[in-house]
Amino acid sequence: MELADLGKQLLTTLAFTTLGLVIFALAFWLMEVIAPFSIRKEIEEDQNNALAIVMSSIVIGISLIIMGALLG
Repeated sequence: MELADLGKQLLTTLAFTTLGLVIFALAFWLMEVIAPFSIRKEIEEDQNNALAIVMSSIVIGISLIIMGALLG
């Protein structure tokens, strides 16, 4: 493997990582906007464990969808 190929692969990896993180952040922000209540307040102050589990499931699902889309 040549140095130029390594640089190209690192740049591609960085671009896809950035794209995935931006999409993930937008999806998380959209969940905050759509919810009719404050997600942070429910989880942090009210200790709503069920909501925390549901939100973590959504986060994992979005991550898997982004991974599948980026891998092709």
